[in-house]
Amino acid sequence: MTRTKNPRRTATAATAVAASAALAAAVLTAPHWNAASAGQTDADLSSAPGDLVWSDEFDGAAGSAPDAANWNHETGDHGWGNNELQNYTESRDNSALDGNGNLVITARQEADGSYTSARMTTQGKVEHAYGRIEARIQIPTGQGVWPAFWMLGSDFPETEWPDSGEIDIMENVGHIPGTVHGTVHGPGYSGGGGIGASYDHPDGGAFTDDFHVFAVDWTPGSITWSVDDVPFNTITTADVGGNPWVYDQEFFMILNVAVGGEWPGYPDETTQLPQELVVDYVRIYEQ
Repeated sequence: MTRTKNPRRTATAATAVAASAALAAAVLTAPHWNAASAGQTDADLSSAPGDLVWSDEFDGAAGSAPDAANWNHETGDHGWGNNELQNYTESRDNSALDGNGNLVITARQEADGSYTSARMTTQGKVEHAYGRIEARIQIPTGQGVWPAFWMLGSDFPETEWPDSGEIDIMENVGHIPGTVHGTVHGPGYSGGGGIGASYDHPDGGAFTDDFHVFAVDWTPGSITWSVDDVPFNTITTADVGGNPWVYDQEFFMILNVAVGGEWPGYPDETTQLPQELVVDYVRIYEQ
């Protein structure tokens, strides 16, 4: 069930670095799927989703802040374990509602050449186990641009990463706009050893061109990833090589756009900033 909590201490910058480092690990040998091949997964999403138990539809006036009852901002410019370039801020220049029912996270290059962006979490506010977790997102693009929608175990940082567990629902490296990735990281399979798969745009296009629904359908012992209701990978307790399965607990959600890092590389002369991650909604359904 979803628990909406009173705020408690969020992850400090130092402890958040370890979890951020996992996103740097591009699993180059992971399977790649497209709409034709995705049918090979055993998942059946015909009965999903169930009852809506929580959502943020991002309704509000243009320029207003995201709902503080749901979202925290993590801030800092310390590289986040991946040699990233951005300073995460709480500024409305980097995260704000657009007045049309969307949250916009904006990565910018400032006048002094530095980069700013936003990283938002629901830690201590909205934490959930099982069901469908999904967001309808239009992702940004460009060399060195790195958007993600992901989750960490609710006991982080008291339980250190990767023992806390990490579920990457969607991440993308901006110079490959037609491919998104879904991965888990846990004890014995983290960083470059994370377990997951990649999904290619079914028309050979770019995910940056329109909104898409990125989701996981999550039950005890099993997680299935999908894009626009097309499942492309399922991971179960049998797939973690005898290592602990750390996903039968509540997790909190994270939305961010990084700039630079060991996986996506760094902005170059082709990179056009600002770039926007536009989020229509985030929803949690029971199943």
